[in-house]
Amino acid sequence: MESGLEGQMSTHRHEEDESLMEMGSGRFGCSHYRRRCKIRAPCCDEIFDCRHCHNEAKNALEVDPLTRHDVPRHEIKRVICSLCGTEQDVQQNCIHCGVCMGQYFCSKCKFFDDDVSKQIYHCNKCGICRTGGEENFFHCDKCGCCYSTALKDSHNCVERAMHHNCPVCFEYLFDTTKDITVLHCGHTIHLECLKEMERHFQYSCPVCSKSYCDMSRVWEKLDQEVALTPMPSMFENKMVWILCNDCGETSEVNFHIVAHKCLKCNSYNTRQTRGGPASCSSRIEEMMR
Repeated sequence: MESGLEGQMSTHRHEEDESLMEMGSGRFGCSHYRRRCKIRAPCCDEIFDCRHCHNEAKNALEVDPLTRHDVPRHEIKRVICSLCGTEQDVQQNCIHCGVCMGQYFCSKCKFFDDDVSKQIYHCNKCGICRTGGEENFFHCDKCGCCYSTALKDSHNCVERAMHHNCPVCFEYLFDTTKDITVLHCGHTIHLECLKEMERHFQYSCPVCSKSYCDMSRVWEKLDQEVALTPMPSMFENKMVWILCNDCGETSEVNFHIVAHKCLKCNSYNTRQTRGGPASCSSRIEEMMR
């Protein structure tokens, strides 16, 4: 009898735990995270749904530039349960109603999230939580960030590659919630910003100017256009020096109004460094249209 009673009590406790784990799940939070608590920002002692809500509010254009600031995420010490309103120290379960305030909880980042489909994990080397599943990523010590395992042996290392702003929208990349892509040159950029560049026929890295995709067909079209555009006799023997943005080689080539071709890698992604008027840099863009 006692054994049966203990089993029933154990089952009951398990059901209660499951109930508290699911109670209110998905019904609370903000546009950034689904969670059942709010945070008290240690910097300004105000309550927000999450650190992104705080940062958006405190860095808005109407805020005095001298008072703008981000919340120090690792210094958060107090949270408020969304179900019962109890303020308490950071912990996964509410001390008053017992509800789970986030199915994923990181005590290091003071981070809560009910959306476990994101496969969130904490990277000790990054010092923050990331999404996508720990088994799918590795931390590159030189780049100072986590990359997909598909890039482990193929990416070009750039020191602290994501510890800067996106070169297009200027949002800080290291802890952004948006998707990031790594270009062949090793520089990083928001995926949506890269797509926006492509919509405007821009195919070179905004940081180092290297081509980030296969441009061979464009170079073939430029070969044809150069061949069909003879230069006036006064420019036939004019030479200029160019720097190739793709391979870094410098060359002395015949001046042409359309574009200048690298003698080493055959790229037209070049810039004129010495001699005569610069060629029209818009030709590559026109070739992509």
